[in-house]
Amino acid sequence: MDDLLQEFIAETRETLEAISGEIVAWEAAPADRARLDAIFRFVHTVKGSCGFLDLPRLGRLSHAAEDVLAAVRDGKRVPDTALVDAVLAIIDRISELVEAIDAGTPLDDSSEDLLIAALAEDARPVAAPTTMAAHRAASRSVRLNVDLLDRMMSGMSDMVLARNELARRLRDGNDDPAVEAALERLSLTVADMRETVTRTRMQKIDALFSALPRMVRDTAGELEKAVTLVIEGADVELDREMIELMRDPLVHIIRNSVDHGIEAPADRIAAGKPQTGRLCVSARQSGNQILIEVTDDGRGIDTARLVGKARQQGLYGEAELAAMDDTARLNLIFDAGLSSRDTVTAISGRGVGMDVVRANIEQIGGRIVLTNQPGKGLRIVIHVPLTLSILSTIIVGVGTQRFALARQAIEEIVRVRSEQVRIDTIGDAATVAVRGRRMPLVSLGGLLKIDDAPPTNLVIVSTREGDYALGVDTVLDTEELVVKPASSAVMATRIYAGMTLPDSGLPMLLLDGGGIALVAGLKFVAATVADDAAKEAEEPGVQALLFDDLDGHRRVIALAVIDRVEPVSTDAIRFTAGAMRLAIGATTVPLYMLGDLAGRAEVPVLRLTDGDSEIAYAIAEPIEIVTLPKAMAPARGAGPIAGVVIIGGEQVELVDPHALFAGEPVMHATQPVCLLQVDGSGWMETFLKPALEASGYRCVTRLGAGEQPAIALAMEDAVVPDGGAPVLTLRRNRTGQGANDTSIYRYDRPALIEAMANRVAGQGAA
Repeated sequence: MDDLLQEFIAETRETLEAISGEIVAWEAAPADRARLDAIFRFVHTVKGSCGFLDLPRLGRLSHAAEDVLAAVRDGKRVPDTALVDAVLAIIDRISELVEAIDAGTPLDDSSEDLLIAALAEDARPVAAPTTMAAHRAASRSVRLNVDLLDRMMSGMSDMVLARNELARRLRDGNDDPAVEAALERLSLTVADMRETVTRTRMQKIDALFSALPRMVRDTAGELEKAVTLVIEGADVELDREMIELMRDPLVHIIRNSVDHGIEAPADRIAAGKPQTGRLCVSARQSGNQILIEVTDDGRGIDTARLVGKARQQGLYGEAELAAMDDTARLNLIFDAGLSSRDTVTAISGRGVGMDVVRANIEQIGGRIVLTNQPGKGLRIVIHVPLTLSILSTIIVGVGTQRFALARQAIEEIVRVRSEQVRIDTIGDAATVAVRGRRMPLVSLGGLLKIDDAPPTNLVIVSTREGDYALGVDTVLDTEELVVKPASSAVMATRIYAGMTLPDSGLPMLLLDGGGIALVAGLKFVAATVADDAAKEAEEPGVQALLFDDLDGHRRVIALAVIDRVEPVSTDAIRFTAGAMRLAIGATTVPLYMLGDLAGRAEVPVLRLTDGDSEIAYAIAEPIEIVTLPKAMAPARGAGPIAGVVIIGGEQVELVDPHALFAGEPVMHATQPVCLLQVDGSGWMETFLKPALEASGYRCVTRLGAGEQPAIALAMEDAVVPDGGAPVLTLRRNRTGQGANDTSIYRYDRPALIEAMANRVAGQGAA
């Protein structure tokens, strides 16, 4: 929080230096809407930041100024001298508070009520009490011009090239060890300086995301909503300037998502949704862009309501509104002063926010895309240009050429001659099957017209639309590289994401995985749309858990049979009494597994239940929840595998839970209690109890508080108290005493188990 507070102080200082002049200029030209909007955005941003930085005095002052400026925007107030003086006094007070916060000194708040009162329309001019100016604390950071950092980076690149050239010349004509040692020291220094200069421009996007959990919590609490925030891709690195410029737009988007998008708990329950809303914020690198995505599962945007508001406020003519398509209507949300809310809250409703978002993003050459699903949620994707970034890359070769490819886009690398790889040609398209998983194949040499020789290595590239195999000759090395935009002619090919300068000093092009798929004509989008349409037309399928098994095969099992998935220590697994068993507390559960534990210290276990009994199934790793397709190829012969289904283009074995429960001894999830009326001889405890517990009963010699037995066992000469449970009598002789003798010979195990089951079932029926 200290870092966030320091950033807030530094940004507020910079804006304060210019905002007073804007207010004075606005007073001279009240019709200048652009200046009014700039002032409004400043106080609105300060108010929003105060919410999650816990600065209530600053928030109160900025909120009061925002109310007055909103009235001016709506035509309800005129920016006369008194109003401008009052706003300037508020701005001055905000400046004093910011300096006091930075210096860690207290500041009296007795004048703030007077300053707020002076904003009223009928207020008399009130002179605020004179306060001693706060001395600005020494800054703990230095802000540098981006152009200066660019010049430093360019200079370092030139130094690397000069160092490499010097090294080559010395290797060709100088064998002096002292010179070589000096060159080595120079090389280390240049490398260190280059890393330092590079890092000055880069920052993990976590610096942008770190304030979101607190902000979402506070905003949701203020609105009496329940919201779960999920953050992904916080390790993505972005230019510092981009992070600074993205901070304000992201704050507005998140607050609007919680306020506008996610419904109140009662409304969500009525709509058949979970009571707690879900908000996901993610970042990823795609080609020469960073994509920041904000998705909620709320109500989405009511475009009809937006059109009605635009009509009511006279922002567009009737003919213009009628001619708008769905995208244009959705983009009305970016119009300044337009809000879909009827009431103004401390969070939103004044039509400020989304216009700021678009203005700031377009200022840095980015764009914002909305995907609206009425009643289901809204996805906002911000595309930020990748002007400078450090990427972890894989260096690949085709012929004599070298290229870089972002590591995060690479799923795996395989050799063509591997037994797990098969290349086929279907029509004029090449495909490859890697461990049964089929995907398109693109030869980089053929695409770039460098070399038509068959590739020897396959790089499996993941894109948003789908995965494909990129054929290359060699995979050389991994390296972290500085990425810069290439020339417009190079970027226009859509194959490259930029250019890099590795330590060799030879410029290298960075490949764009998504662009290559597009240029090669891989139709992922159409296939996805068709699949989605087919899924919508079908009835909901059976949900199942996809997992990797211990024998290396990928399998799937119906989700309904899984009670839970939990990691267990392999020390709790033993082969005892002819079967593999898992110790859970004081009980054991039969365990099934395909493969072996292979020295694992811990293994995930599926706890399977049919409602009455339970077994365990050890696996290697759970993957995801999928929907089982209707088509299945049945397995040949008996066993725990029902058949084979196709999931994600891969053959996956379907586990048959019926075979597991039918073929294995099971432990009842809720074991019936058997009360043993012991006679002091120890026979029941020693002989009878193990046999009955192997059949699924929990045997006790004394009932716990409130515990009721399902059946009681007693010897023929024992006195049995009336406990309400059926009593089965055991006799010592093989033959009974007449036809009416209902006792069971104590060593007739099948008859004993059958009689107990009948008595227990009869009691349940009664």
